[in-house]
Amino acid sequence: MALHTEPRAARSTARPPRGARTTLRPLVVLLGLLVLVIVFVVAVLIGSSGLGWQRVLAEIVAQLTGGTSPLSERDAAIIWELRVPRIVLAGLVGAALASAGACYQGVFRNPLADPYLLGAAAGAGMAATIVLVVLPGMRSWPFDPLPIAAFVGSLGGVVLTWLLGRSAGGNGRSSTATLLLAGVAVASFLTAVQTFVQQLNVDTVKDVYVWMLGGFNLADWADVLLALPYIALAAVVLTLCGRLLDVLALGDAEAASLGLRPGRIRFLVLTAASLATAAAVSVSGLIAFVGIVVPHIVRLLAGASYRVIVPLSLIGGAVFLIVADQLASTVRYPAELPIGVITAFTGAPFFALILRSTKARA
Repeated sequence: MALHTEPRAARSTARPPRGARTTLRPLVVLLGLLVLVIVFVVAVLIGSSGLGWQRVLAEIVAQLTGGTSPLSERDAAIIWELRVPRIVLAGLVGAALASAGACYQGVFRNPLADPYLLGAAAGAGMAATIVLVVLPGMRSWPFDPLPIAAFVGSLGGVVLTWLLGRSAGGNGRSSTATLLLAGVAVASFLTAVQTFVQQLNVDTVKDVYVWMLGGFNLADWADVLLALPYIALAAVVLTLCGRLLDVLALGDAEAASLGLRPGRIRFLVLTAASLATAAAVSVSGLIAFVGIVVPHIVRLLAGASYRVIVPLSLIGGAVFLIVADQLASTVRYPAELPIGVITAFTGAPFFALILRSTKARA
């Protein structure tokens, strides 16, 4: 597989990639949102608490119309304080990872690019491990420092990669190839630090392992409020950058001829995508393959233009992870699988198919 890291030859006109649909059809968006609403409602109705979908539906109608709730206070709390925030958070994280993955693939011109490419996962893992080892009694605190530490660690890993890429690239600039190599180096170093810290207290191995596989079993509205502003801001920026990613796909020379600055575009897109990834990791742990699977499904169904791929990846990512979370919570009920296991079962074969098709075209 050839990784395109140098500018392609300039073309005579700024046309979109071959086979791309350059406009996002309102009907397609409405259909996607309808699917998301249906998945959300079904997830609220079925759950894993055995409340019965008829009673839950009656509770939702009662809340919307001001009627009498058929559920006890405890059962209603299960719906609104446990089940609904978990589903909302899964949707937010799925949207963040899928849109970030789509934009990473656009920036690096690599169909296998991942939201964790620039050290975000390694930084979050190291920070989370340090918190679990140094602060074993944090569960009794009035606030949970783990999401904050993971967020800071994730952004810290990306910043280290960017600084290393700039210093290695010369003239204060960094090419996509240099960034990739810097990301590998930073991720290896941070993973080594994480392993060392973890060995200082082997009793935390299980907690670290569970966090690394991701999950929403402890999700609440505080987690939603923590991640929502960053994911919303990043989603807006990434969606607005769809046209710029289409131009970058034609090559840096073509972009420069249109008055654009490819380096600044990459910096903006990578910053927004890394912010979305950091926010997602901070509240969910590490969930693999969402950023690879969803953008490729969207690309196959809707076309190759990033003006289409990015917004539909937001919707598709939310649908994908809500469904995956429902499977994780119900397949072995009352036990619960880490959601990373479900996404890996789905994503690993899909990743192999992408790799095979990419190699065949190379």
